[in-house]
Amino acid sequence: MIDKELLEILACPETKEPVRLAEEALLADLNGRIERGEVKNRAGKAVEKKVDGGLVREDGAYLYPIEDEIPIMLIDEAIPLK
Repeated sequence: MIDKELLEILACPETKEPVRLAEEALLADLNGRIERGEVKNRAGKAVEKKVDGGLVREDGAYLYPIEDEIPIMLIDEAIPLK
């Protein structure tokens, strides 16, 4: 799990909005869509690897994946949620 203090200082690199941990239901839905090949990141690349965790931008538009407890805060790696 991600450190609480780190979570408090992280923000979307694009809009500087705060981020929050993704809920289990959102991750389950997203992973189902990934399995069906329906998910592309902002760079347009298919997301093939299941997401263990993620940080959701405050407006709910994007999820930044967490891999090996490290948040991937790159705009092109963000996964659109809307």
